[in-house]
Amino acid sequence: MEQRTLGKDLTVGAIGLGCMGMSEFYGTTDDAQSTATIERAVELGVTLFDTADMYGPFTNEVLVGTALRPFRDRVVVATKFGNERDPADPTKRAINGRPEYVRSACDASLRRLGVEVIDLYYQHRVDPTVPIEETVGAMAGLVEAGKVRHLGLSEAAAETIRRAHAVHPITAVQSEYSLWTRDLEQDVLPTLRELGIGLVAYSPLGRGFLTGAVSSPEDLEPGDVRRSAHQPRFAESNIAANRRLVSALEAIAAERGCTTGQLALAWVLAQGDDIVPIPGTKRRSYLEQNVAAGDVRPSADDLTRIRDAFPAGAVAGNRYSEQGMKAVNI
Repeated sequence: MEQRTLGKDLTVGAIGLGCMGMSEFYGTTDDAQSTATIERAVELGVTLFDTADMYGPFTNEVLVGTALRPFRDRVVVATKFGNERDPADPTKRAINGRPEYVRSACDASLRRLGVEVIDLYYQHRVDPTVPIEETVGAMAGLVEAGKVRHLGLSEAAAETIRRAHAVHPITAVQSEYSLWTRDLEQDVLPTLRELGIGLVAYSPLGRGFLTGAVSSPEDLEPGDVRRSAHQPRFAESNIAANRRLVSALEAIAAERGCTTGQLALAWVLAQGDDIVPIPGTKRRSYLEQNVAAGDVRPSADDLTRIRDAFPAGAVAGNRYSEQGMKAVNI
């Protein structure tokens, strides 16, 4: 697999693996199946594995850490803190960037992952009540203590990234980026490139929509978060318009001899070698399709046709509910 560098010196495979859906949010889960998928990812050259303490909640780190233990010296483990959940009521959420919480959350993640050091540690969401300098200062202390190697932010605004980077070098910013979520191209992506920070693109397949597999909410399992009000783009009122955009991609993909999802991933990869997408899946077959997207090389003409067929801002619906949107780009 092609290698890419995040920040100054964190080298990873060009396509990573998002592990969230292995434990929650996207229908039924199967730890044995997910473990086999993680093992297959390592075989295919995937080195960046993404989790967070809130996934599960608290169980995904255990799953990922256990599955990767035999390969620890070959992989980069990334996790996140800052989205607090109540085990008694997982629907309750709070954002916490207080320094004392940063330290305790890191220690808890180290225990669950079963590792001595976290390779890449993100603030999952920016806490608007705590100056970013205080949060990143505590994160920098984790680096000094040998508990963390590299620091990251998630869904942070350009000015927040600048302030954070002034405290301690930020290696990567993780934000949603795909053909149907491109708002960071305006301010965030230019800032990352100015500062030499990598972009880790989550949901590069539009939560599966860009594969062409979803035409109706009924295509999704009961309990899948995409069927809820938290995902407006999957609402009945928006899904038909968004499906028309994907149909245009399907035609181009057919000409290229690849799947629609592979073309969408190849588009993300083509936006710069400082971008590493982390498509999530719990199934080996989808993993193998995603990794093979690295072999799809869109021509300049392909990229122009994709841009014309799927212009920025054409998607119907916000990517999160109104409440969810308040937690991004802070």
